[in-house]
Parts: sequence; C-alpha cells; structure tokens
Amino acid sequence: MLVHSKTGRWAAWGLFGLLFLPLFALPLLVVVAASFSSHWSGAFPSGPTTENYASAVRGESLQALTTSLVTALVASLLALTVGSWAALAAAGLGKRGKRFLDALFVLPVAVPSVVVGLAVLVAFSRPPLLLNGTSSLVILAHTVLVTAFAYQSVSAALVRLDPAWEQAAASLGARPAYVLWRVKLPLLLPSLTSAAGLCFALSMGELSATMMLYPPDWMPLPVRIFTATDRGSLFSGSAVAVVLIATTLSVLLAVSRIRTKASYR
Repeated sequence: MLVHSKTGRWAAWGLFGLLFLPLFALPLLVVVAASFSSHWSGAFPSGPTTENYASAVRGESLQALTTSLVTALVASLLALTVGSWAALAAAGLGKRGKRFLDALFVLPVAVPSVVVGLAVLVAFSRPPLLLNGTSSLVILAHTVLVTAFAYQSVSAALVRLDPAWEQAAASLGARPAYVLWRVKLPLLLPSLTSAAGLCFALSMGELSATMMLYPPDWMPLPVRIFTATDRGSLFSGSAVAVVLIATTLSVLLAVSRIRTKASYR
C-alpha cells in the first residue's frame, strides 16, 4: 500500500473496510446465510437447515452444474485458442490491422450480452448452420462473449515479451513454428492460464445471453438460480448460488496454482 505514514495506512484500511464490507462482502454473506435458512425472521434469514444443499447437489441442480462446467470449459478452450491465435496474428500486422482486430474482438463486450445472444440466435436459426435449440448455440455464444478477454490478455503479454528470446532461437536455426511452440508459447503460459481462468469464471456466471438461447435439456446453473428465485424459492436458489461460487473459486484456485508454477519455469 503506497501510504507511508501510520495514520494514512489506518485511514486507507478504514476506507477499504467501509467500501468493501457493504458493497461486496455483506451481500455474499447474506446469500450464504440464506442458503442455510428456511425462512425470514425480521431483517435476517433464520431457521437453520441443510436441506437446501441436499437439493442443490442432486437432481436438476447437479445436472445444471454439469452443464455449466462443460459449457465453461469448452467455451474457455475455444476462446483461448481463437483469442491467442488472433493476438499472435495481430502482433505481426501493422498498426491499422491491429486496431481493426482490437475493435473486432472488443465489440462483443462493448454491447450488452443480450444483444450478442440475439445476434447469435438470428445468425444460426437458418440453414446452412442451424443450431437453434442445441447446446452448441449456448457454447458458441459464451465463446463469443469471452474471447475478447483472452485476446486482450495475450495481446498485452506479447507487448511485454522480450524479442531477444525469439531472435536467439532463430539465430540458432530454429524454424518459426519451433520458435512459436518451444519459445513463445512457454513464455506466454502464465498469461494463457490467467486468460483461461477469466474466461471460465465469466462463462460460469453468464445469464443474459444464455436466457435467450438455452434448450430445455441444456440449462446452465445461473439460469437454474434465476428460475428458482423467480418462483419464490429464495433459500434453495441461494444454496445453488453458493455451489456455483464454490465451484468457480475451486477451478480458479487450481488455475492460479498452475499459473504460479508456470511463472517459475
């Protein structure tokens, strides 16, 4: 913390506490408390119970969690592949070409995600690519929404990458494909894992576009939470939300460990 006096540090921590607790921590704590409750008593949930979690980890909720995991994993891998390839290609273009690719990949996050969902729905509801009513359409929409973050992460890493490594490998007779596979990609591995984790987290929490596209047999967990709370099942919906948070954080922690190991290679 860039505060050198003791009084300034205490003031900074106090300001952080005033902003963090009511804006971030308190709402999440209320959701956790509601997940262990059966009814409201005044301003707080009460009636401790674990039955909400019994239903949150089986049946339709478990199927929705599996759907979200598969969607997020596939969309993250596709986004990482496309975004990394585009970032590598943009690095070799001129300023105009790079600006065009930057604008192209940022466009899906510059507009509301529901617009992206509508665009994907309209584009793939007619032959030759008829994907309406399939899980592929949901995965495609998630890929479009998160690819921008993979592209930006890899692009920023390429700017910081020391060209001396590539030049040294090329001077020793390494072909461009070998330099890319054995030199550039290993150096980009920490940024690639960070981008993968970000794409996964964003896909796990995506709701707006998914609501327009998901078929009945492919309901991701955020949609399950929305439908539960919309029917008035607030406490069971809170338990499912906690399961979603815990699953996403577990995957992000695993990705963080991989990134840490990659940074010390």
